[in-house]
Amino acid sequence: MDATNSSSSAAGFVSEDRLWKFLMDVAAYGATKNGGVNRQALSVEDTAAKQHVVSWADERNFQTFQDPIGNLFVRSEGTEPDLRPIMTGSHLDSQPTGGRFDGAYGVLAGLEALDALNDAGIQTRRPIEVVAWTNEEGSRFSPGAIGSAVFAGHNTLASVLDVVDREGTVFRDVLAETITGTGAPLRALGSVVPHAYIENHIEQGPVLEGKDLQIGVVSGIQGICHLDVVVLGEEAHAGTTPRRSRKDALSAAVGIIAALEELTTDDGDTIRFTVGRCEVSPGSPNTVPGRVHFTIDLRHPDSEIIQSMRSRIDEVAAAKAGACIVAVSDNLYVPPTTFEPSVIAAIRDSAKNLGYEYLDMPSGAGHDAMHLNAICGAGMIFVPCLGGVSHNEAESATPADLAAGARVLTDTLVRLANS
Repeated sequence: MDATNSSSSAAGFVSEDRLWKFLMDVAAYGATKNGGVNRQALSVEDTAAKQHVVSWADERNFQTFQDPIGNLFVRSEGTEPDLRPIMTGSHLDSQPTGGRFDGAYGVLAGLEALDALNDAGIQTRRPIEVVAWTNEEGSRFSPGAIGSAVFAGHNTLASVLDVVDREGTVFRDVLAETITGTGAPLRALGSVVPHAYIENHIEQGPVLEGKDLQIGVVSGIQGICHLDVVVLGEEAHAGTTPRRSRKDALSAAVGIIAALEELTTDDGDTIRFTVGRCEVSPGSPNTVPGRVHFTIDLRHPDSEIIQSMRSRIDEVAAAKAGACIVAVSDNLYVPPTTFEPSVIAAIRDSAKNLGYEYLDMPSGAGHDAMHLNAICGAGMIFVPCLGGVSHNEAESATPADLAAGARVLTDTLVRLANS
């Protein structure tokens, strides 16, 4: 059977019901009363979800491995096992009030693809490995995507072990507990380098749903710039201090944010500007605020535009600070990612082969694939989610759309693994 026929044959064995049940079973780990999940990185719930995956693999005689950063791998051996594998996956950790599909879908769609290959009686030339990356969300330990960044060599293991969460828990301690609890054998970092990587994900936006399409072929990931802004004023009595003589840090911050909203408004609605955290001190209702700290999340597919906006943010902040002092500092910069054309082409060919209309589109959110793209060809497949809602307990996707994405994934994996 040639690669095209075997890939389409395997895709035909993807089970919508089996995939949905798998997703609901894993959603039980950290389930919230509002229908979402709280399964933060390296938590008891995160470890339990990984244990579920290991049990699933053991039942099917697939090999499982972990690396020292806690990434979990399920391996389906190829007829030429020394070839570099095709990897697919995502993450199992969630936001504190996250949804059931963000991340978990990418892992479980990969495992469904392995089930489909088994049912079709197909063994590929290259091995296929499904991976659950550690701490993609970054909601507990910052920054996000630690597991894939260490795997790809962007960060060293030593550089992340002493990260501390808000409760004072040290990353190295719960990492050791998770590795022990998960129970899969350890495999050295750098011992396996993928030939290609595919990540399935819900879109986390409204575009596919709005166009009534089931498949998005992701061309790349927007660049991300995170900034911290501190505005220093002077605390004063709210009842006795005239407004004209105040150094009100919150009032200055509001003016700065409004000006930055205007600066980052573009006709194509492509620039993404978000103030996601604002801390006001001293936080007393009858005291003029003396200090405000807020964050900026700035995103765009073009690095030149990001850098241009970044330089102008300093100018605007200084101009709108009034009697206050303002300082802007850089926290994170991730350049835009352009995925490997040959991998994108393989995903398109699979969608066409299976009769799905698709849309070429960028990803507005960061994903583990952006780190993998530096060491192998990478690509992503999007499926719709209801209203584009994500990072929310109300996050929802249909069994049919999820299965469609898993079929395109399965077809693409076979196509690449037999290349």
